[in-house]
Amino acid sequence: MSEKDISFRDRPINMDAKGSRKWVYAKKPKGEWYTRRTIFSWFVLLFFIGAPFIKINGNPFILLDIASRKFIIFGAIFWAQDTFILALLMLSFVLFILLFTVTFGRLWCGWACPQTIFLEMVFRKIEHLIEGDYKKRYKLDHGPWTSEKIIKKVIKHAIFIFISMAMTNTFLLWFIGPEKWFNLISQPIHENLSGFIIMLLVSAFFYWVYSFFREQICTMVCPYGRMQSVLLDSKSIVVSYDYKSGEPRGAKNSGDCIDCGQCISVCPTGIDIKNGTQLECINCAACVDQCNSVMKSIGKKPGLIRFDSENGIKNGHKPIWNVRNRSYSVVLLILFSFFIYTLISRPVIETTILRTPGLLFQENADNTISNVYNIKIVNKTHEKIPLQIRLISQKGEIKMAGNKMEILDQSMFESTFILFIPKKQVKSDKTEVEFGIYSNNELIETYKTTFVGP
Repeated sequence: MSEKDISFRDRPINMDAKGSRKWVYAKKPKGEWYTRRTIFSWFVLLFFIGAPFIKINGNPFILLDIASRKFIIFGAIFWAQDTFILALLMLSFVLFILLFTVTFGRLWCGWACPQTIFLEMVFRKIEHLIEGDYKKRYKLDHGPWTSEKIIKKVIKHAIFIFISMAMTNTFLLWFIGPEKWFNLISQPIHENLSGFIIMLLVSAFFYWVYSFFREQICTMVCPYGRMQSVLLDSKSIVVSYDYKSGEPRGAKNSGDCIDCGQCISVCPTGIDIKNGTQLECINCAACVDQCNSVMKSIGKKPGLIRFDSENGIKNGHKPIWNVRNRSYSVVLLILFSFFIYTLISRPVIETTILRTPGLLFQENADNTISNVYNIKIVNKTHEKIPLQIRLISQKGEIKMAGNKMEILDQSMFESTFILFIPKKQVKSDKTEVEFGIYSNNELIETYKTTFVGP
């Protein structure tokens, strides 16, 4: 092979030998797989835009309120105290991605990744609409600055900026919710200048990524493309070139591949799939559609490029399931089942009672000793809960700051109280005490802490 033939092994396809950027001018794809991907992408976009507005019994479907350390995922509330449960959920998601990659390769990247969906299904479509297909865009970019070029570039980038700002605000909805967002945008800019500047900076980043950096996110930045090289094996289903049917290439040779280069022209990352699986391939199936159309036009059977495994190409059809992905599936099932059990069995409230820092015990005239405590109770349900606190380990009296303990749905109750215990019951300088948290005279949680005495 010449240096040109094997250069894809040494560097990303969108970079030349000197390390300079090579722009990819991909041909507009069309075909059955592209239609399926477009339909799926619209569902993902609708979910991304609409999820913050979905309510379940008046409560958010998804809310990632980092400032309040409260997360609502599919209607279930998670607080900072639920870090373990969230960790189980994240581990389940990561393991699912690993299992999916082992079985189907980098299908996530081409079909569900927000970067690909916004680039290919939003920004690229606008670019095709304004500037035309790949040949026209190449000619426009490399031609002189005529009035036509200026008008098209200004319109395109103005729309790109608008969409980038819309993306930022949609992204913000996931973290503050629609109510706070509407309140935020209704206020004058000078009242929230720092937030407005952050919004502009994030929008500028999105604009730069989708206008200039583009596919380099997938080929040079995203670690998932590198990770797939250690996850894929000969049984993984990926976009593959059938070298057994295609070789030797050329119109005058006996192979099905006529070496027309159409699969390269339509690839959004600019690779040649005939070189085999490469980290730049996002399994978008654009080359599958393009090759199938060429095969039909020359009277040959479609499927020269298709979703298949190395074993499938070499030995014929083989089952998708094997020992490795079965093992991943079992571990995923166990982990996710443990997550569901932990989620269902967790208490409806989470209580923390700690002695107030910096305060010692107090000896009182009525022959009691008192300690001051801070109490924090988190409501993990969508219901308002009336509460009472009682000392259940010893005899004593609790005086709460405020007369009513009531915690609203998805809220946190914080207060201070004084615990009085008869001096004769305090046997050491640190005595363990246990509190009971009741709702309608039903014990729902207990909490142990220390009581300091003389």
